[in-house]
Amino acid sequence: MSVSPVPAPQGPRSAAAWPVLCVCAALAACSGDLSAQAPRPQLQSGAVQGQPPVAAPAVEGMLRALPDFSPLVEKYGPAVVNVEVVEKAQPSLGGPPGLSPNDPFYDFFRRFGIPNPEGPRGNGPPLRGAGSGFIVSSDGYILTNTHVVANADEVTVRLTDRREFQAKVIGADERTDVAVIRINATNLPTVRLGDPGKIKPGQWVLAIGSPFGFENSATAGIISATARSLPSDNYVPFIQTDVAVNPGNSGGPLFNMAGEVIGINSQIFSRTGGYMGVSFAIPIDVARNIEDQLIKSGKVVRGRIGVTIQDVNAQLAESFGLDRPHGALVSSVEKDGPAAKAGLQPGDVILGVNGKGIERYGELSGAIAAMKPGSEASLDVWRSGKKQNVAVKVAELKEQQQQAKAGGRQNGRPTDQASQLGLTVRQLDPQEKEQAETQGNLVVEEVTGPAAAAGVQPGDIILGVNGKRVKTVKELQEESKSGKNVALLIQREDAQIFVPLRIP
Repeated sequence: MSVSPVPAPQGPRSAAAWPVLCVCAALAACSGDLSAQAPRPQLQSGAVQGQPPVAAPAVEGMLRALPDFSPLVEKYGPAVVNVEVVEKAQPSLGGPPGLSPNDPFYDFFRRFGIPNPEGPRGNGPPLRGAGSGFIVSSDGYILTNTHVVANADEVTVRLTDRREFQAKVIGADERTDVAVIRINATNLPTVRLGDPGKIKPGQWVLAIGSPFGFENSATAGIISATARSLPSDNYVPFIQTDVAVNPGNSGGPLFNMAGEVIGINSQIFSRTGGYMGVSFAIPIDVARNIEDQLIKSGKVVRGRIGVTIQDVNAQLAESFGLDRPHGALVSSVEKDGPAAKAGLQPGDVILGVNGKGIERYGELSGAIAAMKPGSEASLDVWRSGKKQNVAVKVAELKEQQQQAKAGGRQNGRPTDQASQLGLTVRQLDPQEKEQAETQGNLVVEEVTGPAAAAGVQPGDIILGVNGKRVKTVKELQEESKSGKNVALLIQREDAQIFVPLRIP
């Protein structure tokens, strides 16, 4: 069973969504005097019966080595707030943009909430939800998650001293799930912001929030990994932790041991919808960039270079002659886009941008998105077994329009076989190519063997092998003899992707 991220733990929105607290007490009763039946063992401090005693100073040393989060909670807890929302319209329980109800990740991305049975703006009671946030300026600016305040008609912020304020949503960015709200107050306690670039897996971290409405709850754990890329979240290199994050923790801060906020708790990985030991936070530098833009202009401007990229696994790395899997593999280049004008090609592997190495493809997306349109990005590119530098002028990212779907298979056409790959293909006629908006010539009719194991499907259009374009079956067969691993570039509907095939 696949496990997928759930956008994050936000309190349920329902007319009466109050948690039920079950308290269980175990009582043990003993009768009779057992002291006469067996002597009570006498152990020295720190000793275990049958083992050498442990000196008291050693035990105290081990206890001192464990972190004490109480000073951090005492100092910065007052800057963490509870965010309550009232929504008169029915909430959207759908997944992020681009995911259909048939997508395997759809259910796991659904927002926490219960739809109003009366329908949107019906006669039923308003929908309520809760999340967390933290104050970043003494004059009332607060960071939280977009999905906490999305579609809210009223937003109420409650401080630890029980004061309540009506908040205004300054702006919200759906791509990063970062929102800025503001309350009319002064001299408020604030948090300190840290540098996520200095964090390492294994370091202690602390989350403060309102899980299930229990305000100012602190939970601790360690950083599990950095720069995680999640499905449909290519613009955020998430911080992964094992800190307990539950509905209501969304939008709350993630602290390091220096008392600095390094992230905003946003998502969990779960089979059940509840915490299962894996949670994700938005790095605070990403959130701060969004905050600045929302406050200044009310919108977010991102950079783009006009490429579709994917991660590099071991098979793809071997296919392209890399010493190890790293970088972002270019699977398609937008016609007349910035990357095309700079000479980037499908099959190029981007290993760095502006002197900073790229390990995972999501790091490239975040780096380019953070650049100002009109600036120049210096890319370290791996092509044909050599490293070179390519300068690309960054353009502004705008919502892309839907493109025509690629043509599928048609019966009654001549077919050829590339038996080594397990493919049966045929030539596309000019009308089909125009309909599919493709530069490819070969469409897959049947799939077996390595191609089937790799996920190639009938209707896929073959564009190239190992970074080289192929137009005929002969070229496909020749280029497929280059090794045990073959990187097949295919077009499926309006997307291009490299698929690694292992040849037996």
